[in-house]
Amino acid sequence: MFATTHWSVVLAAAEGDSPQAIKALEALCREYWYPLYAYVRRQGRSPEDAQDLTQEFFSRLLAKDYLEAVRPEKGKFRWFLLSAVKRFLNNQQQRALAAKRGAGAFHLPFDGERAEDRYRLEAANHLTPDKLYDRAWAVNLIETANRSLEEEYLLEGKTALYQQLKGFLSGDKTDLSYAEAGARLQMSEGAVKVAVHRLRHRYRGVLREQIAQTVSTRTEIEEELRDLLAAFSG
Repeated sequence: MFATTHWSVVLAAAEGDSPQAIKALEALCREYWYPLYAYVRRQGRSPEDAQDLTQEFFSRLLAKDYLEAVRPEKGKFRWFLLSAVKRFLNNQQQRALAAKRGAGAFHLPFDGERAEDRYRLEAANHLTPDKLYDRAWAVNLIETANRSLEEEYLLEGKTALYQQLKGFLSGDKTDLSYAEAGARLQMSEGAVKVAVHRLRHRYRGVLREQIAQTVSTRTEIEEELRDLLAAFSG
């Protein structure tokens, strides 16, 4: 489970100039852009400044400014990114951002308008910057797990089954009953219940697989899962 993790991607990028390693690190930056953007916005920065600062942070990360001291045993990948962006913002108070930009700087593609729309919805919770970061991180993991699960069902030729049953994943009451789902899928109510049970079981497995990529030991998986779920109660 731990052969390819976020930590291994970061370490590979830190130790050499392999195009594959840098490409993998760029993919990680795209995946975790929003939690850091939300953190910077919560610090009182304007949308434009938050976008610029987040871009600049990832440019520096990809330039290895924050990779030399990376040690997986020091903690979770979530903590590493948060502490790195805090250090970056502290440094930015002492220098002009524009002076640090230049030709050839890495530009991370993102939808700033969509990010800001999402931030406005989440900002209504009056969370601290750290809490908002944790919640956004948790949402990212959940969305990634959902996409991964959907892809699995697609590869198995069960897209219709997934689309009808995904509403049951949360365990909350849905507008669709087991009997109604069965009628649409031409399955018995009992068969639908079994399929939902399997879907939920696989979803929990996929979510743990996603978390496993962000920690350095197996024992941290359940701890991280509890922490991220707690982010929704803050």
